[in-house]
Amino acid sequence: MISRVLLVCTGNTCRSPMAAALLNRLWEQASTGRELTVLSAGTGAMAGQPASMHAVTAMGNRGLDLANHQSTVLAASMAEGADLILTMTARHKEHILQKWPALAGRTYSLGEYAGNVSDVADPFGGTLDDYESTARELELALQAVVERIRREG
Repeated sequence: MISRVLLVCTGNTCRSPMAAALLNRLWEQASTGRELTVLSAGTGAMAGQPASMHAVTAMGNRGLDLANHQSTVLAASMAEGADLILTMTARHKEHILQKWPALAGRTYSLGEYAGNVSDVADPFGGTLDDYESTARELELALQAVVERIRREG
């Protein structure tokens, strides 16, 4: 049974913290009665960095707060403790599986797990519109993730 999900991007200041906030909300709205712990980390993160300004704004526009987010470096203990690892791109997935091959059965790109093959666009350094677009992309994919977790356990 999936009870701990890890979302992974590069710097852990845009996509994965946005995805974590969105997944938490979608899971709560699904009213499953099951606890789901959602974490995020970056393959190339510098620990302690805040979420990007536009990520904070895009999530704030959805009633979600990233103001206190601090980036986390992906560590073995974090990856090994997750029941499901969802990466923002196929390259992030490859990175994880090269470092920890034993995680192959529980590591997917978000698009792959959600039923499409696209990577999540990286809005880093872009406009607020870029972040809003990424947020919409994440919302759609994460709705499919919630449905799949509910269906498959």
